[in-house]
Amino acid sequence: MNLKGKNAIVTGGGRGLGKAVAVALAHEGVNIGITGRNEDNLKNTVEEIAKLGVNATYAVFSIDDEQAVHKGIASLAETLGSIDILVNNAGIGDFGSIEEMPSETWGQVIKTNLFGVYYAAKAVYPFMKEKGQGDIVNVASTAGLKGGPNMSAYAASKAAVVSLSQSMMAEWRKQNIRVITLTPSTIASDMSIQGGLTDGNPEKVLQPEDFAEWVRDILKMNRRALIANGSIFSTNP
Repeated sequence: MNLKGKNAIVTGGGRGLGKAVAVALAHEGVNIGITGRNEDNLKNTVEEIAKLGVNATYAVFSIDDEQAVHKGIASLAETLGSIDILVNNAGIGDFGSIEEMPSETWGQVIKTNLFGVYYAAKAVYPFMKEKGQGDIVNVASTAGLKGGPNMSAYAASKAAVVSLSQSMMAEWRKQNIRVITLTPSTIASDMSIQGGLTDGNPEKVLQPEDFAEWVRDILKMNRRALIANGSIFSTNP
């Protein structure tokens, strides 16, 4: 399916995984709106994307603030003209043992990674419903399929994203809105490298561009087909 001319919002699109997805979609002729908290990153990414010949814009807000999310999404929709695709990528990863991680930190991971997905999807839903179709890609993690030591908050948040996403699919599928749940393993993103999860070796470890190509290809499938859930791993990390 040709994506040219469609309008996409990528949360957390100023760098890393989100930026890679935004750039990959822009190469397909998709107009891009990105969100995040660092305006400098967003400006630089928008300038880069605009050189590809598509419309590009951004909105600065924190994904854990419901009112700010709704206001920012509405602003992007007005600038772009409509919303065809949402990539729910924004998230944080704080790691530590259950007994040592402060409760406030644990709760913030849940609010950002889970409520952020909920807020953004709820904000784009009216635009997709009015248009009669849309695609929502929710980025979870293999950590949400199986928790591990020192990642209780992150794993719990991503497990909740998986379940939330499945409920979204069940509710919105018959309105021609495809809800896609992706569970990548460790990718050489800023978060995973800084968190000590990987050294980011490009010869062995998944790169943001690999994930972005995967998202692009899933979105290009004929609308009669829905990839409900998918995982991607490094071959031999």
